[in-house]
Amino acid sequence: MQILKGLFSPILAIFRFINNYFKALIFLLVLFLLFSPNSEIKTPNLAQIDIKGAIFDANEVILALENAKNDKNIKGVLLYIDSPGGALSPSVELFMQVKSLAKTKKVVAYAGGNMTSGSYYAGVSADKIIANPGAFIGSIGVIMQVPNIGELAQKIGVKEQSVKAGEFKEAGTFMREWSETERASLQGLVNKSYELFSSDVAAARGLDIKRRDEWANARVFLASDAVKLGLVDRLGGYFDAKKELEILSGVSEPVWQETPKFEQFLQKITNQSANSLLNALFNLSVR
Repeated sequence: MQILKGLFSPILAIFRFINNYFKALIFLLVLFLLFSPNSEIKTPNLAQIDIKGAIFDANEVILALENAKNDKNIKGVLLYIDSPGGALSPSVELFMQVKSLAKTKKVVAYAGGNMTSGSYYAGVSADKIIANPGAFIGSIGVIMQVPNIGELAQKIGVKEQSVKAGEFKEAGTFMREWSETERASLQGLVNKSYELFSSDVAAARGLDIKRRDEWANARVFLASDAVKLGLVDRLGGYFDAKKELEILSGVSEPVWQETPKFEQFLQKITNQSANSLLNALFNLSVR
């Protein structure tokens, strides 16, 4: 009996160690898998860059596009677009960046959901545009909306006072009705922005600018109708778009750039935390 106890003592000690330090061992194992060298890793030659959500700050996407342009190993870029658009300036910035990228790399835009307004502007210079059959395309137009709270301010006793230099410095104010001169000035600004937008789309897609009332009247089209108008090249799914880029870029062995595993891990943790927070808030709101 004493002999058996002596034999099993080391084994029991090992089990106690594993039990006490199990979480730490798992953590070290994860770190090893994440950072251990892999001799089979191949240099990526294709990249995907997403344009998602409202476009108000495009700096992160612009930097990703510039990095792809400067990376000699990258031969093609897939733009995954699902955005309702946004502000004019960042949309134009994205348009110029994609146009510059398309001079040296093959670019395929995939409309996974919405490719409308500013996001259509952003991706219109791609070599090919492929759209999910259920995607919304177009909304090629410009709008400036400002509430007029003059009557409300008068009711609650709020008065505006200002000093200014320049006749049109108050143009666009929300504290009163615009004057006819101000309205005409703002309409001119919108018209010129629309001219810029529609002209760039016509040039990129080879469309007749004289017929822009058909495709640039701010209407949103289902993808199949957008194909007929020339706003989209063809219908397809995500993997169809990836395959199209692989063919266009001419790579013999497609290797897609991937987010580093550790960054994926952090993103997963962040997303789970955000979802948990949203669930908690929702549960609080319905109790």
